[in-house]
Amino acid sequence: MFSNIGWGEFVILIVAALVILGPERLPGAVRWTTRSLRQVRDYASGATSQLREELGPEFDDLRKPLADLNELRGMSPRSMVTKHLLNGDESIFRDLERAVPDTNDLFGTGGAMPDYPKPTGPSLTKNDKPLGHNERPPIDTDAT
Repeated sequence: MFSNIGWGEFVILIVAALVILGPERLPGAVRWTTRSLRQVRDYASGATSQLREELGPEFDDLRKPLADLNELRGMSPRSMVTKHLLNGDESIFRDLERAVPDTNDLFGTGGAMPDYPKPTGPSLTKNDKPLGHNERPPIDTDAT
């Protein structure tokens, strides 16, 4: 239920409860909270068991699309490829990760961009100068 609360947040909640409620009322508040949580959990499990009794085998048919949806929610492109194309064998990805030295260094240059030759051609010659203010670019009749 509280799987996304870490120890740091839990300690902050306890300190805040101690400051807000004080040491006299804190044990009573903890008892009330645990009793309320237990009651809610009992209501939820009671509702689930009552639905299971009333629906019988149709209850599993109802839960199957939800289970499929939860399975799809956890899918990533890597897990889809692993599950459907590689039958769950991730050794190819592990070997690939070991073979590539650093995922941030895509060009193998230690983080610097590689030196590519500068483009040349009819559009970039030494005689070209930047256009002035309100100057129209030349029209290439072959391109239009």
